[in-house]
Amino acid sequence: MKRFRTIAAVAAVAAVFATTACSSNSAADNAAPSGKVELTFWSWVPGIDKAVDLWNQENPDIQVKLDITPAGSSGTYAKMHSALKAGKGAPDVAQVEYQELPGFVLENGLVDLKPLGMGDKGSKFVDWQLSQTTFGDSIYAVPQASGPMGLFYRSDIFDSLGITPPKTWDEYAADAKKIHDANPNQYINTFPPGNSAWFTALAWQAGARWFGLDGDTWTVNIDSPQTIKVAEYWDKLREQGLIKTEPDFANGWYSDLQNGNIAAWPSAQWGDAILSGNAPATSGKWRVAPMPQWGDGDFASANWGGSATAVLKGTKNAQAAEKFAYWLNTDPKSIDLLIAGGYGWPAAKGALDGSALDKPNPFLGGQNANKEVFEQADKSIDNKWGWIPTTAATYTHLNDGFQAAIEGNGSFVDAVEAAQKQTLADLKAKGLKARAGS
Repeated sequence: MKRFRTIAAVAAVAAVFATTACSSNSAADNAAPSGKVELTFWSWVPGIDKAVDLWNQENPDIQVKLDITPAGSSGTYAKMHSALKAGKGAPDVAQVEYQELPGFVLENGLVDLKPLGMGDKGSKFVDWQLSQTTFGDSIYAVPQASGPMGLFYRSDIFDSLGITPPKTWDEYAADAKKIHDANPNQYINTFPPGNSAWFTALAWQAGARWFGLDGDTWTVNIDSPQTIKVAEYWDKLREQGLIKTEPDFANGWYSDLQNGNIAAWPSAQWGDAILSGNAPATSGKWRVAPMPQWGDGDFASANWGGSATAVLKGTKNAQAAEKFAYWLNTDPKSIDLLIAGGYGWPAAKGALDGSALDKPNPFLGGQNANKEVFEQADKSIDNKWGWIPTTAATYTHLNDGFQAAIEGNGSFVDAVEAAQKQTLADLKAKGLKARAGS
């Protein structure tokens, strides 16, 4: 299986996009800016306004106008796609989540940054994050941040029950029973029916690889044995009543974090900002451990979340845009401002050492979880994981199936198997070749 190495070719030959395809970067795109330049930047990243302000102070000839957009919103992406199709109204620079990049590349909507300088700068970024922005011989975005995963847990609850952080998922299930048996109001976690991105990360950690390319054919392997194993695992915990099934990032869930009814949360590195912001009274009670493993062997982590800074086709100042995008994600002062805003795990190599992330965290009882847990987690993510142009639709299919299972109609396994078929249909509906299997 080839990992997206022919996506640019697919974009060129896909009939559905043939009418909108255009040539790669023009000489005008590649030209260095002359005179004062103004760039428009769409982003939702917290604290990014301060980084933009710093750039504008230090670069009077290249000014960036920031437009705040809804975080990871399908509406934001729809607006960007519509502007690209119309040939007007698109920003010069935009925040794009990793799973959304293939859709923009397929529509030939992004500038190849490799000839603008990124070709010599790739070594500055964590390999797996760079791989998310690289298609064939082109680099279509500057990696920004990600979400390597660990297990947040209430140390006071675990200690009171004589539980140590589970090293395996079997131990996690046993701990779920101990916690719920000791207090029927407490659960180890919730399975959030509307957050298939979280489930996707768990499948990734288990060794699944859902998407790929074989020549000009997309391959879909959502219902792989690894994913079915993960779905069966959470089905069993749900059937035994050992987990909650409420939505995360909602009032009920926040209340459960505050009162101790959720005792652990497999989450991304940015999870501490969620916990501290929504359950501040629990400060000092949380710790982080590595993700439970599926068995003996190499340690595996996964990623939840993350995005890059892309330059959109149609900009008249691609060189200036690349310069800003690279600075934004590598300059130590910019990174510290983004860290202060809680943007996630930096994509730049070596950004952790000496940064605001490289300190004991009072909310985590003084633990330096970034050094102890997330640094290794980031090095243990399978960089062969890739995405398809219709990932957002796949997430919707999974969300619908998970919700149906919670309402008594089917199982999580059924949701996975249905999403496999629906995703193949989605790709074919776009005029793309697709088949099941890796």
